[in-house]
Amino acid sequence: MAVFELVIALLFVGALLAAWARRVNAPYPAALALAGAGLALLPNTPVVTLDPQLALTLFVAPVLLDAAFDASPRDLKRNWRAVSGLAIAAVGLTVGAVALVARWLVPDLPWPAAIALGAIVAPPDAAAASAVLRQLRPPHRVLVILEGESLFNDASALLIYRLAVAATVTGTFSGWRVVPMLVVVTLGSILLGAILSRVTLAAVRQVQDVATSVLLQFLSTFAVWMVAERLGLSGIITVVAYAILIARIAPDQMPARMRIPSYAVWEVAVFVLNVLAFILVGLQLKPILQRLDRAQLIAYAATAGAVTAAVILVRIVWVMGYATLGGWIVGRGSTRQGRPARYPSFRAATVIAWCGMRGIVTLAAALALPDGVHGPLTFPYRDLILFTAFSVVLGTLVLQGLTVGPLMRALALEDDGSIDREVQLARTETTRAALDALAGAGGEEEIVLLLRRKYETRLTGDGTVDYVTAQRRAQEAQRRTLSELRAQGVIGDDAFHRVEEELDWGEIGAEAMARRV
Repeated sequence: MAVFELVIALLFVGALLAAWARRVNAPYPAALALAGAGLALLPNTPVVTLDPQLALTLFVAPVLLDAAFDASPRDLKRNWRAVSGLAIAAVGLTVGAVALVARWLVPDLPWPAAIALGAIVAPPDAAAASAVLRQLRPPHRVLVILEGESLFNDASALLIYRLAVAATVTGTFSGWRVVPMLVVVTLGSILLGAILSRVTLAAVRQVQDVATSVLLQFLSTFAVWMVAERLGLSGIITVVAYAILIARIAPDQMPARMRIPSYAVWEVAVFVLNVLAFILVGLQLKPILQRLDRAQLIAYAATAGAVTAAVILVRIVWVMGYATLGGWIVGRGSTRQGRPARYPSFRAATVIAWCGMRGIVTLAAALALPDGVHGPLTFPYRDLILFTAFSVVLGTLVLQGLTVGPLMRALALEDDGSIDREVQLARTETTRAALDALAGAGGEEEIVLLLRRKYETRLTGDGTVDYVTAQRRAQEAQRRTLSELRAQGVIGDDAFHRVEEELDWGEIGAEAMARRV
């Protein structure tokens, strides 16, 4: 009961901290990290341990699906060089740099454990950056690169993490099998995600109750992850492929009255999972701190500080080097008119380089290390790795998260208006489709008379059936046109979801009128 009361109280505190963070344009995970650190120092707090096998499934699967659902394949394709560079090359460099730093400071740390630490702290959390940047409205490309990176760097980092943990636990590592295994795992995970997306949509389409539908969405997310893991595939790659394919099909098959509440529930769930992750890490750090004497605490802090500096510097060097080299290549070559630039500008690269905040994936991966309580083995130097992982999260969220806003303002990096233009285009085309669908449905009247007649029919009920039928016909045409615009690459997913929300509320109003008939 004490643990339950503590969790409820901390969720309330987390909600207050998140509200405060949004008021000051700071990423709310930074406030949660500070709360988690404070929790580790509080006396008389209970010691709570989480089953390591549960950590990744519980925290990563729904958060990753939520991010992948909003990803735009068109925009990712346009920025594939920057995204793949950050997701693969930058992750690999970070893992190597952290492993070298950790081994230098802790010579007894086994190499596989050092690599596991590098993989844990390698993937940045785009949600922390987006929480600030979306309020400041940077160029759309900056958000695309950061959010696209977060989808794929989790997969690359956690694949390395799994290999390193397995090598540490078993004491063996077959290097010649790694590349073929990664190819098979990647392709198999994508195929499994495609299959399960079709199965899930077929099941959810039969459900008309909102609560049941939302519950099935969550259950299917965890089921997709667990099926992939049981088959020896990557849960992360499977969930990303699953979510992207679901996002392309679901809007045409799910009514607005079910989509609107499901989006709200998912937003709350992701927030709660972030709060719980920081709570659990804070509760697990307390016994670690109690076991350390002064000299050990200094050594742990030195290692954590060096690793934090390494992950920040490696990202800055990679991003700025990539942008500088890309600018030099473009400067010597030629570009086609009307095509998006292949490399980010210097100012955009500066913001991207500084948005390396770590978050929930790092915490979940650290918690997932074998602890000796829920199994026979304890991961070597687990206390040091958990302490370092949380310190990296805390340090990057506070240092970078609280300064990225002033940095953007100093660079005068502003919204390029690309999404607003696409939204306006989508509104125009969907409205034209609605008018075409209504052609021949009745005589034309002045807008004031039409508005007056609309309210009169609400009082008398006369003509309401015809009105609702015509409105549904127009809305179906609007949705069909909106989906075609996205499928053709005319608009991206950000513009799609904004106009989709407008159509959803219109559909809700039409259904309310239909119920009065």
